[in-house]
Amino acid sequence: MAATEHAIPVHEPMELPSLPPNQGLEAMKDIVFGSAAGMAGKLIEYPFDTVKVRLQSQPAHLPLRYTGPLDCFRQSFQAHGLGGLYRGISAPMMGAAVETSCLFFSYRLIQDALRAILYPGVEQLPFHVLVAAGAASGSVTSLALTPIELIKCKMQVPVESGHKGPGPAALIATVFRQEGLIGFWRGQLGTLIRETGGSAAWFGGYEGVSSLFRKYSSSHSHSTDSLPVWQQMAAGATAGISYNFLFYPADTIKSRMQTEDVSRLPANGERQTFWNVTRAVWRQQGIKGMYRGCGITCARSAPSSAFIFSVYEGLRSYFG
Repeated sequence: MAATEHAIPVHEPMELPSLPPNQGLEAMKDIVFGSAAGMAGKLIEYPFDTVKVRLQSQPAHLPLRYTGPLDCFRQSFQAHGLGGLYRGISAPMMGAAVETSCLFFSYRLIQDALRAILYPGVEQLPFHVLVAAGAASGSVTSLALTPIELIKCKMQVPVESGHKGPGPAALIATVFRQEGLIGFWRGQLGTLIRETGGSAAWFGGYEGVSSLFRKYSSSHSHSTDSLPVWQQMAAGATAGISYNFLFYPADTIKSRMQTEDVSRLPANGERQTFWNVTRAVWRQQGIKGMYRGCGITCARSAPSSAFIFSVYEGLRSYFG
């Protein structure tokens, strides 16, 4: 009886998904273009951001120092001139470069990974996937951003007339001496909530409005490869307002925590937690306290974000 031969199947080696080539070059573009766009936007918005922080950081147990944004502008300008509104801009300029470049870099990288793993061959990812990618990029960015925002907020708090406040180097040394390395991440939870939700709204707002413009152009037989600058700016303005309005309370709590004067605490006094500060603000001022300074923040974020997206897209288009 002849032996029956059984063929042993030979399996092809599993092909792992691969990311697009030239990741190093694309990453460098994201970093350089994102940094340039972020710093340009920060120059536009910084005086408004100073007013926002000063409105947010008013002690809850004392009468309000400012009646509103215009009063804060007036008092700040009378006390220290235009330079006072730009006090401490060195830290946020670096922060804007880090934040924007990190956001664009991680947003693109996450999209590439999703295309390679879950959506092979798909050029335009679904809207909900883009929103999720924006949220993920924001959570990554928050880790790099919290220490920079800590120093920025401390420098934006008003100083007594005739006194010169400490510079960034002195504040960094003070934070390290009082709280150690972990002190630079005070307010991280607030930054994480704001950046994760805010970045989902930021990229989601931009992608959503851009998609509407492309659909309109397609229905009227116009080219949809690249949006005109005014459409990019309109989408960017929508993104900026969405980012700031939806998660503004988390930013208010973060600013309160980061501007607390540690030197005035009792010897064995404990720093307040995110949730303790949240309850205190809600109990004393309600929803109005949570959104104090939100109007001026949204007003400055519209042109700033419009400028950021248009500069980034313009550099991307010009340099390929």
